[in-house]
Amino acid sequence: MNRLADKIAIVTGAASGFGRGIAEAYAREGAKVVIADLNGAGARAVADAIGAAAVSIAADVTRRADVEAMVAAAVDNFGGLDILVNNAGATHKNKPALEVTEEEFDRIYAVNVKSLYLTTLAAVPAMEKRGGGVIINTASTAGVRPRPGLTWYNGSKGAAITLTKSLAAELAPKKIRVNAINPVIGETGLLESFMGQPDTPENRARFVATIPLGRMSRPSDIANAAVFLAEDASEFITGVAIEVDGGRCV
Repeated sequence: MNRLADKIAIVTGAASGFGRGIAEAYAREGAKVVIADLNGAGARAVADAIGAAAVSIAADVTRRADVEAMVAAAVDNFGGLDILVNNAGATHKNKPALEVTEEEFDRIYAVNVKSLYLTTLAAVPAMEKRGGGVIINTASTAGVRPRPGLTWYNGSKGAAITLTKSLAAELAPKKIRVNAINPVIGETGLLESFMGQPDTPENRARFVATIPLGRMSRPSDIANAAVFLAEDASEFITGVAIEVDGGRCV
């Protein structure tokens, strides 16, 4: 049985990495999916690979007009919106806090925090028309157990976790659940930025040594959690930030 049959979802940052994994898993489970990404060509390629259950849109989640167009794409193509996955994210290279530029800081908080404000404004009214919905935010273990070198990024993910909990309490009367997923460092396009050094076997080994289960996170790990948090089996779960981290935060 398809776990997300008849559901309509938007996944941001879905042209690659965790977002692509989530979008593909949602489609396999019966959902219709809007593939949203700053990389329009990449988003289109993912939607084409999925087929009729997906459409793509080039969207900058820091721009209100783009976010509103993203929600409109779900309504116009599929008839509404049930699930929003705020997966798009940005980071600065792993380096001392005093070396991060103001431009880098502004970009990180626009993509990782302001986007949650904009998507909430656009998505909640559409979800209300469907009688409720689910919002899932890709946060990070960095928001729970921060480490030196990614200070300003860590703060943005701490904000994402707090916003998740506050929105969960506020939107519960509307039957909208809000949860977060906290991945550990993963095999995605941001890997070298998080590491702050070249992606070599030796450098990977240093990071993997901090993860009890002995590997980095994969898109499939995050996608499995995102399917569970979106399906009816988790209907009484809201306001949590689930660590999908191989024990990193223990």
